[in-house]
Amino acid sequence: MKIAVVTFDGFNELDSFIALGLINRLGHLGWRAEITSPTAQVTSMNGVTVTAQQPLSFANEADIVLFGSGIHTRAIAADGALLDRLQLDPLRQLIGGQCSGTLLMARLGLLADMPACTDTITKPWVVEAGVRVVEEPFHARGPIATAGGCLASQYLAAWAMAARAGREAARSALTYAAPVGEKTTYVDRLMTVVEPFLPEPAADTSR
Repeated sequence: MKIAVVTFDGFNELDSFIALGLINRLGHLGWRAEITSPTAQVTSMNGVTVTAQQPLSFANEADIVLFGSGIHTRAIAADGALLDRLQLDPLRQLIGGQCSGTLLMARLGLLADMPACTDTITKPWVVEAGVRVVEEPFHARGPIATAGGCLASQYLAAWAMAARAGREAARSALTYAAPVGEKTTYVDRLMTVVEPFLPEPAADTSR
């Protein structure tokens, strides 16, 4: 399973790194999340420079695409030449965005009439793009999901893992990262948020 964590200059470390770290707990199942950027290196909003693991075009072939946020996202959303390099396919891919990453999804025409989540700063821009914003940490419809708030990256990761690897695999990965002494309650709370947006478990046909 190939996962593109789309990351631009000025990115929020919590968005990109939390999703990356959680999803790569499924490495034993063949999952690999990678920082995917339009340039060889990107520098975060707090001055952390990282080397891209994949070029932006990798997002077009990935199984899952997650858009983080950042301080330059509004300018990126206005850069048609840059966004035109993304040819995403909701029929084949899971696609999620967080905070101002939701604005990029709106500009790419991925949200249609579905309600979306974002942060308070980005909300006016997403509304201006014709999207109805809901005051929730996470919302999804089919293969499209959005999340609001830096730490909501855990919801995007949980949703992606549960949707494609199954609920138990997601719970196992999340349990590994959850705080000691709170693992069960922490994972239960995460899964309670994303569970309403997951496909129904496959029926047991072994009987």
